[in-house]
Amino acid sequence: MDLRNYLHRESQQFFLIAGPCAIEDRGVAHEIAYHIREICEKLGIPYVFKASYKKANRMRLDSFTGIGNLKALKIIKEVGETFDVPTLTDIHEPSDAQQVSQYVDVLQIPAFLVRQTDIIVSAASTGKWINLKKGQFMSPQSMKYAVRKVRESGNDNVMVTDRGTQFGYQDLVVDFRGLPIMQKFAPVVMDVTHSLQQPNSNDGVTGGLPHFIETIARAAVAVGVDGLFLETHPDPLTAKSDGKNMLNLSLLEGLLYRLNEIRKTICDINKIGT
Repeated sequence: MDLRNYLHRESQQFFLIAGPCAIEDRGVAHEIAYHIREICEKLGIPYVFKASYKKANRMRLDSFTGIGNLKALKIIKEVGETFDVPTLTDIHEPSDAQQVSQYVDVLQIPAFLVRQTDIIVSAASTGKWINLKKGQFMSPQSMKYAVRKVRESGNDNVMVTDRGTQFGYQDLVVDFRGLPIMQKFAPVVMDVTHSLQQPNSNDGVTGGLPHFIETIARAAVAVGVDGLFLETHPDPLTAKSDGKNMLNLSLLEGLLYRLNEIRKTICDINKIGT
């Protein structure tokens, strides 16, 4: 699938990358994808299905890491084919890139790994779209070098996702100045839900502040972000990964409707200004 139709920067509309944090089973993945696609078609929002096929960076050994790599990848591919939407998942080692690229349209480099040259070059060599998560420890300006690694590897299909910046040991903050800075060298996505994580919790399970999801999303849309990224689930409290910062699926349509209205208003204001 040609993602240029989704990620064209000249469009006044934002696109949405959304889905569960991780593949838990086929039924949940299909339920989430079906509802998001219906909402996005109604509102005219381009949609990319997101799910991790494995979770490699858990703090505790007993945390959920996945249902099996190949099984999960097949579910992601099936979701894309069933609902005719592009798909995205993250990789964790250079050796993952070629295999995983057979199942998805976008390879995501996790924030903790975005300075690792080998994994970026391996991902870029697949020719797939590459989504570079900004490290919580990196400035917006420094992300241009990660983007260059992709392009200098012969792949111009690259975007950057902001997911907050480390603030002390157990909190993240979003500096919205970073969005237009990074837009100078790539399309930019705001990862709303991961920006509301509270890492390094004493129980070894990441916390979150989901009641601020709309706050972060509204600000990003008003600033003119190219896309939004969020994780959603029919019952976040039972989600096997990142449930504490996810959006309840039942709240998604209302949120996207309001964000659409904000974007329309901003575009109208910009027209008056010109």
